[in-house]
Amino acid sequence: MAHATGASVRSIRHYDQHGLLASERAANGYRAFQAVAVTQVKQIQRLIATGFSLEEIRSFPDCMLLIEGAQACANITETQRKRLAMLERQIEALENQRQRLRAMLIESSDVKTTR
Repeated sequence: MAHATGASVRSIRHYDQHGLLASERAANGYRAFQAVAVTQVKQIQRLIATGFSLEEIRSFPDCMLLIEGAQACANITETQRKRLAMLERQIEALENQRQRLRAMLIESSDVKTTR
């Protein structure tokens, strides 16, 4: 599974423990997954990369995990819009911090050059 998805073994175990994947134990003690789990892991990674937590992903409808690259299911679009709005607020706050820091550095260098 790790090789097929690019996810670490630890991540796959973590997804399994949080109920995002279904596995069974093989006779050798290894986890055995259905073929659809490859798609599920890739979709989980994609959703995590956009900022969703495992708890949020667990609440998503199955269609979000069963179709790799699924853009949205009808009942998740609002959740995605809220996530985007939150990210935009964070970006704006970071831009403001950057501007204030730049201003402080400019003021600091002006003080040094006038002395």
